[in-house]
Order: sequence, then C-alpha cells, then structure tokens
Amino acid sequence: MATRPPVSMPKLTRRSRILLSIGGAALLVLMLGSRVIGTYVDWLWYGEVEARNVFTTVLITRVALFFAVGLVVGGAIAISLIIAYRTRPVFVPVASEEDPLARYRSTVVARVRLFGIGIPVLIGLIAGATAQAEWETVQLFFNGGEFGRVDPEFGKDIGFYVFNLPFYNWLISWGFVVLGLSFVAAGATHYLFGGIRLAGRGGAVTNAARIQLAVTAGIFVLVKAVEYFVDRYNVLLSGRNDLFTGASYTDLNAVMPAKLILMSIAVICAIALFAGVVMRNLVLPAIALVLLLVSGILVGSAWPFLLERFSVSPNAIQKEAESIERNMQETRYAYGLEEDRVKYIDYEGAAEVSAQDVANDTTTMPNVRLLDPSILNKTFTQQQQRRNFYGFPDSLDIDRYTIDGKKQDYVVALREIDTGALAENQQNWISKHLVFTHGNGFIAAPANTVQAASEEAGGQGGYPRYMVNDTTTKKSAINVDQPRVYYGELMNDYAIVGSPESPDGEYKGEYDTPTETHRYQGSGGVPIDSFFHRLLFMVHHGERNILFSDVIGDDSKIMYNRNPQERVEKKAPWLTVDGDSYPAVIDGKVKWIVDGYTTTANFPYAQKTQLGEAIETTRTGARALPNDKQISYIRNSVKATVDAYDGSVELYAFDEKDPVLNAWQSVFPETVTPKSEISEELEQHFRYPEDMFKVQRELLAKYHVTNPATFFSGEDRWSIPSDPTMSGAGGEANQPPYYILAADPQKPDAAEPQFQLTSVLTPYRRQFMSAFVSVSSEPGNYGQMTVRRLPGDTQTRGPQQVQNDFLSSSKVSSEINILTQQQTQVTYGNLLTLPVADGLIYVEPVYIERTGQESSFPQLNRVLVYHGGKVGYAANLKDALEQVLGEGAGKTTTEQVGAGENPAEPAEPAKPAKPGEGSAEMQEAADDMQAAAAKLFQARKDGDYEAEAEALGELEAAREQYDEAKTANGG
Repeated sequence: MATRPPVSMPKLTRRSRILLSIGGAALLVLMLGSRVIGTYVDWLWYGEVEARNVFTTVLITRVALFFAVGLVVGGAIAISLIIAYRTRPVFVPVASEEDPLARYRSTVVARVRLFGIGIPVLIGLIAGATAQAEWETVQLFFNGGEFGRVDPEFGKDIGFYVFNLPFYNWLISWGFVVLGLSFVAAGATHYLFGGIRLAGRGGAVTNAARIQLAVTAGIFVLVKAVEYFVDRYNVLLSGRNDLFTGASYTDLNAVMPAKLILMSIAVICAIALFAGVVMRNLVLPAIALVLLLVSGILVGSAWPFLLERFSVSPNAIQKEAESIERNMQETRYAYGLEEDRVKYIDYEGAAEVSAQDVANDTTTMPNVRLLDPSILNKTFTQQQQRRNFYGFPDSLDIDRYTIDGKKQDYVVALREIDTGALAENQQNWISKHLVFTHGNGFIAAPANTVQAASEEAGGQGGYPRYMVNDTTTKKSAINVDQPRVYYGELMNDYAIVGSPESPDGEYKGEYDTPTETHRYQGSGGVPIDSFFHRLLFMVHHGERNILFSDVIGDDSKIMYNRNPQERVEKKAPWLTVDGDSYPAVIDGKVKWIVDGYTTTANFPYAQKTQLGEAIETTRTGARALPNDKQISYIRNSVKATVDAYDGSVELYAFDEKDPVLNAWQSVFPETVTPKSEISEELEQHFRYPEDMFKVQRELLAKYHVTNPATFFSGEDRWSIPSDPTMSGAGGEANQPPYYILAADPQKPDAAEPQFQLTSVLTPYRRQFMSAFVSVSSEPGNYGQMTVRRLPGDTQTRGPQQVQNDFLSSSKVSSEINILTQQQTQVTYGNLLTLPVADGLIYVEPVYIERTGQESSFPQLNRVLVYHGGKVGYAANLKDALEQVLGEGAGKTTTEQVGAGENPAEPAEPAKPAKPGEGSAEMQEAADDMQAAAAKLFQARKDGDYEAEAEALGELEAAREQYDEAKTANGG
C-alpha cells in the first residue's frame, strides 16, 4: 500500500506573521543592541589611543570569518537538504497503516522553505560565531614568516609549525564539521521522506540516497586522509612521554609510519565509497569502512602501544636519548636559555665570609633591601594616603633611580584614586565620577633604609623615608612635572573630566587639594559633548545622569578602561601581558611600564608549560596570567608605557628579531614603535619581567643539564623552594624572585652595582641550596642570566633551613613570643640571598603590627642575618651583621637617618612664624602644624595608631596650607 504525503497544515495569518516579525525583531535588538553599543564604545576608545587600525583589522577579520564559515557550513547543509528533498520518492512507502513519520513529514512539507532555509541559516550562524574567535590563527597564516631555524625531523622551518600548521588543523576540523553535518542533514531528509527505510527485512535505500551519502562519506574519508598526512607534523608537538614534549621513539618509529599507512588506507576507502555509487551496492563501501576502522585500531593504536610496552619501556634511556636531546636543544632556544644568554659559574657558596670581606664590599652590602614592597601597602596607606579616597596597590613596586651620581633602588607607588573607599556622604554619582577623578602623587622610599631604627626612636622608628612629589609637596630629588594620576591599577570605573564649574555651585570641579580643584587639560578620554554620545554612554553604563546632568559641559570627556595593563591588552590583543606593571618617572612624566610577551604553543620539541602554574608564587602580579594557557615559546618582545595623566599607550619593539612579533607587525603596521625610538631614560627603568623569569627558572631547574641520560634519570634536577616566610617556616606556593641592587655576578669587582632579578634553586624535593640565579636589568647587558652552581658534595643551607634556624634561635624565638603575647603581629619580609666573597649571606627584615586595630600598619622592627651557622638579630642591619661576622662587618651598610629627614615625620614640632615673617594665613598654618606635630608625638608615645594616623593627616594638611600661603606671599 502506498500513499501521498498528508495534506499540508494551514498557514499563519497575516496578523500572526506581523506579530511574529515584530517579536523577532525586538528579540534581535535585545540580543545585539548591547553588543553593537559596546562595539561602538570600543571604536571611540581605540580612537583615543590612536589605534583604530587594530579595531578595524580585528573586526573585519572576525566579520569575514563569520560570513565565510557561516556561508560554507550553512551553504553545504542547504545544498545537502535540497538534493535530498528533490530526489525523495514520489510515493512514500509505509511499513504499516500508522506511519510514525507522517506527522513530522506533513509539518516539514507545509513549511518547506522555513525548514529548508531556517536550519542552514541557524547552523551557519552558530558556525560563524564559533569560527570568528580564531581570527589570530588566520591572520598569522597570512602574515607569518620564517624563524630561520628548522625542526630536527623534517627539516621544515619553525614558521611552518607556528604560523601554518594551526591554520591547516583549523581548516581540516571545519572540513569534518561541514561534511559531518551535511551527511546528517542528507540522511535525516532521506529517512523522513522514505529514501531510507529501516523497517522490513534488511531495510532499503534508494539510489539517490545511496549516491548522495556515499559521495559525502567518500569526501569525508578523503579529508581524513589529509588529516593523517598533516598529523605527521603534529607528532613533533606530542606529549606522549610525560618527561618531555616532542616526538618520542614510539612516535618516530610507530606513529609516523602508521599515519602514512592509514592515509593510504583512507584513500583506498574513499575510492571504494565512490565505486559504490557506480556498483549500486553498499557491500564494498561497508568493507572499506570496516577496514579503515580496524586498521585505525591495530595500526594507529595497538602497534604503538606494543612497541612502547615491550621495546621502549625496558630500554627507555637508550631509546629516548635522541628525542630528549632534541627536546633539550629546542626548549633552551624557545625559552631564551641558550649559551649566549645563560652563563654558568661554579660557585663555592659555603665559603666563610669575614668581617673584612663584608666591609670591603661596596656594591651589595650598601644596597641590601630592607623594605618589602609586598608588605608595606598599609604603611604607605596610613602615612601617605592623606585622604580616605586615595589608595595604593596591594603590592608596591621596586625600581631604581640615579640621584647625584648614585644609583639606588626604591619602593615606588602612585597615590591613586580609590572610589571604592569613598565615605558614605561621598557616594553620590557626581562625587564618584566627576569630583574624585584622579590620584595625586608619586611616592618613593629608599629600599635599603628607614627613617630611624625602631628602638632608637623610642619604638616609633622603622618607617620608610618617603620622597613625596605631588601637587603641593616637592620633597623629592625625582622631579615630576605632572603628579596627577588619571590612569592606574585601582581605577576600575569611569570618570568624567574637563567639566567647568556649574553656575549654581553644585559642582566646583575635580578634587585636587582641600582648597583647590582641577580641570583636566590632557588629551585622554573620549569627548562626551554631544547628545548622541551622552545617550550612548547612558545606555552603555546604565546611568541616566550621564544624559540629564547639567554638570557635563561642552569640553567634558569620559575616561574608561583606565587600568594600564588593560589598555595595553586592548591595543595589542595579540600580546600576553605581564601581571605586574610599575610606575616610573620618565622626563618628568609618570609612566606605567608594562611588559608584553609573544607566545606560541606550537614550537616543535620545545617543552610545553602551563603558564598560570609556572608564575604562581606568594607574590603573583595584580593581574594573574591565564591559568589554562599552554606555551612552548616566549619572548619579551614588547615594552609598553601608559601615561598616568593622559592614558596614551606606546608599544616599543624590544626584541626585533622575534618572528612572532614581526608577523603581528605585518598584521597591524605602525602600531609598534621601533626599538631605536626608546629614550635612554626610559631604557634605564626597564626591569627584566618577573613572570618571564618565573617561567625560565621553572625550566632551568630541569634543563641546566646537558646529558640526556642525566635528564632522564632526574638525578641532578632542581626545584623552586616554597616561600619560607609564609606560615612560619612552611608554605605551599613558590618563593617569588626578588629584585635587588648588587654586584655584577659576571664582573664582581665592578664599582657600579647592578639591578637584577634573583632566585634560589634547591635539589629536587630537598632543602639544601643548588644554585643562585640572577638576570640583569641593566641596559648594557639586559637579559644576561648568571647561574651560580654550588658543589653537589656540599650542603649549603637553603631558604627553608635558614628560616628554621632563625625561628629556632633562642633570642629570636623569645622576643617573638613576647611580641605575640602583647597583641602584636609579626610578619617576616623577603628572605634575600646575597652572594658575597664566594659565600652567601641571608638577610630578612622583620615587621611588627598591632593586632585588633584597623588603623595599625607594619613597622620594621628587626633585621635577621644568617651566615655560617650563626644568626644575627638586631634593630638594624649593621648590628645584625656584626653579631654574625664581628666588629666592622657593618661598615658599608647604609645608615638609618634621623626622623627629621622623613617628610612625613618632623624631628620636632614646627616653630610658629615670628611676627612680621609672614602673613596671618602663614601664622595660622604654622600654629596648626605645631599642634598637629604635638598631637603626633603624643599619639606615638601612647601607642595609639588611630590617633597617629589622624595626626599625620592633619600635619600634612597644615603643611599644604603653609606652603600655599607662603607661595601667595611671594615666598
């Protein structure tokens, strides 16, 4: 019995179609409206930083990929559906009186255009939206070049693996998607309309269905053959062996031949499928598919498994030696650890250092860093915050400056605006976005000293010796022309600047000092002077005041994306940005310096590293790198600066030989400035980036050996010690590397100290010390790494053991116990390892802080020193050294200055101005300074930290008023 398809269902009325169209349009606006607005807001921002070519290139590439892939995928499915529908049987045979597919068939026939167009369009949209995310892969394929280095197996340039191979893999994967979906679409259509019948004895397939499905499957298998061929190159990125990345013995001798065999079988299988079209039966194609499946199991899986199990595993050292050698060579190149960049020095380490040795040292010991930037946030906040709405990052930074011919490292920070700390009465929209718009001040403190030892100042010493440079205070040899900070690490909200004072007095301008306001005059920000732009940002931020506020004027601008790292990431989306940016004064301007990396995960034989895990320490940067990102190549190819006042972003090519950087410069021409344009003063402030050093030391722990057998056995493997200053003498996270100013390890007799990044390495899962690694940040030998290897037959104590020695010292433990019993929190600062005269000296500052008081903050209380089994524990470095090494050892250490040299703390109350020496305003301010200073000394005598902080604020305010009055009187 046969029947025609059931009568079609009634169509929608005109009114229903209109309502559905309106509903669909409204839904589309809701879905796409915010994205369109966000895109235009980004367009405006890219115009601010003069990088619209980046925006347009990325947008055009994404749109092109969206439509190209969408049209290919959707078009292939549409063609497959059309062919299957037009070759359907005229009369649909049924297996029973109640056809289970009749209802679905009638629905499709009634709306054949809806299904025939809607399904391909929907799938095409999904495919396009997925494909557009791979814009980087496509751009690198069209713009990539050569590395000038070939892989050790095929002799192909590394550029093929980095730039071309990812694109080929991407094309093949989309080929599978297109053919797979086309096959499913054709099969479902033929089944629905009777071209494929599963009922009855053995079922039945019409000729049209057989031809279409066989041809589609044949093409699919041909693509599989291409994949087998391309996969031979992917084998060089293999992770089969847990010990190393790259093609192992099994990969080279089983997997690669298997790929060629399977490729040949796949071609034969495809021919069999095409032959099935002519032969009009499915027996031969079925046999071919079974052959492909069985051979994939036997040749592709079983053979490599058996070879690995019975040949490689029992003789792994000999079998894997060649692959390990390749992995070692390529890893050192890919991570910048080759011989021209890393120098190994045999260092005694355990040598006894005499008092005379230390006294003769004029580079390391005078610059021992006592201030820990990861601890001093609260100290800077309490003593230099001045107003509740200012703040400092959780971890401060280290940089160096040369003043009066002397190079010195400093703890540096910007006094930024922190709108999250506004008081309740300051939380209104105008205050948050138009009044408190910017920070004020560059704060620096010499890292090797404090204003006075704690006990020498009656317990009130141990604080940084501040050098302040803001709009009212110029007590710093570091000249800053514009100390206002509109872009910083704490600024996560928008600000509207440049607005004039309102006629009604409601808005008086941006807060600058207690007596003055500021109107922004810089180039930063996006103009918001038109109705359209105000409407746009009102919708974008969901804030109606942006549209209706009378305070916003013709010259007003809106600032957003104000975090320096975020600005660099957006201008250079191809960079991986270091987690720690830092401020520096360059030619009188405050600039954020941000390190940018070019990376890839497709460097053949180079070890793959989980980026987030490698950089994880007890001091990870403000913006941690993505934890799931794998890399096998990294270069610090770009140094970026962000102006703290106008937000301008400059990208400088720092490694101009990097092929990945060159490829991206082809994609975004004129975005990166040549290295020759880097000013000498800017170069003086470049630091070797911390995150890159963490990755390198992680690999150096394994790849310092040169013998494959030693590498395989792991007998000389090193490890990174955990931070001993966390949780007493224990800790899980790695010890962070430390910036220090010390002697040049390759020229120890040089008179000039070198700013360097250092780390200790210990034997694998042991605590003795194996090596001391340092890398230079000096322009003359930037990036030169020195590894001091300690003898393997000695047991030089490592950081954990030294910390245990500190805490087990009877003098130290007794004083610490007394402090903790007096509601005092003890915090251990950075444990520095310092090579001196073929020996090692350990120095660690100890901070104390009152517990249970919100306004308390850390204070340097003691200094710990260790050498040769002896522990020194004193109020200053000089005394601690002499306890360990004898009299005269502290001769060259930096003396701690009197309290009067600290801008935040006068030695004695300020004297009021004498009659006739100034105006009434100066006299009043002097009286206020006298009262505030007296209050400060009394608060410190009483140990009242809250009153102390309040007195400091009053003292600074009075000093500002005095300076202003003095200036007004021509002083």
